[in-house]
Amino acid sequence: MERERIEEMLELLWTLNETGHQELSLVLEKSKDQDAKAVLNDLREQGLIDDADGKIVLTENGQAEATEIVRRYRLAEALLSHVLDLEDNEVMDSACKFEHILSPKVTESICTFLGHPPVCPHGKPIPRGECCLRSETEMKPFVTSLTGVEVGARVSVVFISPMLHSTLDRLAGFGVVPGSEMRLHQKSPSYVVQVGETTVALDEDIAEGIYVKRI
Repeated sequence: MERERIEEMLELLWTLNETGHQELSLVLEKSKDQDAKAVLNDLREQGLIDDADGKIVLTENGQAEATEIVRRYRLAEALLSHVLDLEDNEVMDSACKFEHILSPKVTESICTFLGHPPVCPHGKPIPRGECCLRSETEMKPFVTSLTGVEVGARVSVVFISPMLHSTLDRLAGFGVVPGSEMRLHQKSPSYVVQVGETTVALDEDIAEGIYVKRI
């Protein structure tokens, strides 16, 4: 069976499980494959899934393989959206193609290049990889936390890690949202940034969750 069909089904199973759904009926409903049952049978034969009370459960090997597929897809989304500034429909279509061709080495390079983003452009978590666990990276990230930027730098906000809604609302009120430009004025005792005509003081833990790229 075509490898792409296998990977698409594994990705679907992983994302459904992410929202707490494993029902066979839902898998068949959501799958775009014209013969989803045949793909599931192939996955069973490969030992990647099991059946349990009308549910499809990923085995340990299936979970590991599906996690890598989702990781590639969401990293591709981040690259296409944050770096190439593509529209959302273009991002999703292209990322769906890229996820099937990215090698492990290229995937790690993209992750490092982006600064090991914790979430994709849609706010969904990106599974961590070995490169994320290493204390030192092999290449300087294109996207980095605000805490890693030098004083005086002009930056553009790429994404903000999940925070309390009240904190996100406060940042939005100051104009600190994805796509906004700002200059870092100081890092101690607090992080002070200029956003348009507004000066904003940020605690370090908040600054650490704001990911930017230099402009």
